[in-house]
Amino acid sequence: MFTGIDLAADPRRTGVATLRDEGAAIVVSDVHVGADDDDVIAHVAASTKAGVDVPFGWPRAFTQLIMAHRAGTLEPPADTGPDWRREVLFRATDREVRRRVGKVPLSVASDKIAYPAIRWAGIAARLRADGTPTPLDGSGRACEVYPGGALAVWGLPHAKYKGPQAAEVRRRLVERLAERLPSLDWGGHRDSCIADDNALDAVIAALIARAVARGEAVPPPPELSEEAAAEGWIWLPAS
Repeated sequence: MFTGIDLAADPRRTGVATLRDEGAAIVVSDVHVGADDDDVIAHVAASTKAGVDVPFGWPRAFTQLIMAHRAGTLEPPADTGPDWRREVLFRATDREVRRRVGKVPLSVASDKIAYPAIRWAGIAARLRADGTPTPLDGSGRACEVYPGGALAVWGLPHAKYKGPQAAEVRRRLVERLAERLPSLDWGGHRDSCIADDNALDAVIAALIARAVARGEAVPPPPELSEEAAAEGWIWLPAS
């Protein structure tokens, strides 16, 4: 079983989807929106691989800056312009996603994505306590995913499909996704994914998790392995 979790700070907006390989078909066996911590933990623990749409960690430069600033030992930068701020606010994996697909993930150090990331930190702590480690680089049961980035890799529409006003955009996206993956059986959940982007992102996250488990996604390269272990790594499909 492969799980996708579109993790929001608010459980009411958290989407969960599960996929199963059944012969030649990839079957969407469950999709629901409204998942509390217990629900998320149960799905991750039961999965072969779970893809979670949320940053798993923070930039090392950012955490080092905060610690040095608190201790009064921060070395003054040459300037505090955009280049310096980008190095502080974005992770190595964020920069790699931008290089590969031209999309810039939200900064966990300066954007609202920090709220669900903090929630995930608490959930990951519970998973570890229950015997399910979740390393930041995604080598454990759960990995960090980015549905918009995956859609870009697949050559599918990857913008302006969020929100209640974008149902028609999601309808076309679901049709294109079905064309690209003819073995995908929506299991009666297609309309739910058109109605709610949290449900659709959860299904995409599960598809990425499946790709990671099958060796069809891009792992951290050796030169970024330390950064991935400390900051997290966004797993994108290989093609």
